[in-house]
Amino acid sequence: MIYARLLDELTVQIVQQHLDFVWTLLAAFLVFFMQAGFALVEAGFTRAKNVVNICMKNLMDFAVGALAFWAVGFGLMFGLSTTGWFGTSSFFLSDFLTDGDPWIYAFFMFQVVFAATAATIVSGAMAERTRFPAYLVYSAVLTALIYPIFGSWAWGSLFKGNGWLEQLGFIDFAGSTVVHSIGGWAALAGALVLGPRIGKYTGNGKIRVNAIPGHNLVLATLGVFILWFGWYGFNAGSTTAATPDIALISVNTTLAAAMGAIAAMITTWLWMGKPDISMTLNGVLGGLVGITAGCANVSPLSAVLIGLIAGVIVVAAVWFIDQVLHIDDPVGAISVHGVCGAWGTLAAGIFNSTGFSWHQVGIQALGVIAAFLWSFGSMYLIFKLSTG
Repeated sequence: MIYARLLDELTVQIVQQHLDFVWTLLAAFLVFFMQAGFALVEAGFTRAKNVVNICMKNLMDFAVGALAFWAVGFGLMFGLSTTGWFGTSSFFLSDFLTDGDPWIYAFFMFQVVFAATAATIVSGAMAERTRFPAYLVYSAVLTALIYPIFGSWAWGSLFKGNGWLEQLGFIDFAGSTVVHSIGGWAALAGALVLGPRIGKYTGNGKIRVNAIPGHNLVLATLGVFILWFGWYGFNAGSTTAATPDIALISVNTTLAAAMGAIAAMITTWLWMGKPDISMTLNGVLGGLVGITAGCANVSPLSAVLIGLIAGVIVVAAVWFIDQVLHIDDPVGAISVHGVCGAWGTLAAGIFNSTGFSWHQVGIQALGVIAAFLWSFGSMYLIFKLSTG
């Protein structure tokens, strides 16, 4: 009887382990498919003459980013860390990918698609005015250094690291800040350094803002649906285990995205006199970005509130960045990923199901500030050097 019971327990453990592998890899493949969504959104929101360039950049984001993350970034993000600032072991060519443990391969696959996502966010904000060779360099730098170093601060202990932010109790389950704000603030740096597209802002003294509409909102809409679909891998897949937790995470992801769409639609309807499809699409994405940090530790009602606020914020942020700051962001990447990423990170503390704590909100705010200073500061310098 004892032998039979031990055999049953061992069988259950093996089955669970195999399910964890399958779920983690399936989630990784869903997140990979998000690259297609980003490409379609960016292509739809910009002019037809630039579509080939945009598609090439999105393709190379993953190709260059995967190799850069494998060669350097993975070791920096998840290698052994005694300082809490970045991994110091397996720094180059991620040599622990060859130690024979199959879980490392699955974990790497899940993490590399996140790194590529952070890189491709920037493409939209810099659309229609970026030199292709310089963009390839940027993709490599972000996936090899900028994203992994911040990732080691917040997520290093997922493997062999131990980052200073996670030691403080920072909550970012699936990457509102680690992925989206890092990409969003890098996008802000790129847009500032490049300047606006020709004809976007005109006039002497009082600046006139000229709309440059996208050529195909059908493509943009399809891209948002693909992103929404892939986000289930992004959020629920961050368990890296086939557990019942993925059910709540999926519900929260759905509700926040739906409420973000409705909130953005109503906001533009009241503000502009009619609903706007581009703003509503960004409302979906804002809701998704907003729930990403707290998707595992907030209630469904809280997810609705997070999505609602994100939907309003993204409309206001797009208007403010365009009309007041006069920063040309053709797809709203800074607003969706940078601003809503910051909101989502704060919301993970505000709506934490274990109870509200100013201390926790303070830690969340510290993470938001650290992400901005690191990503914006580093990438602004890199963009300046590459264009100067």
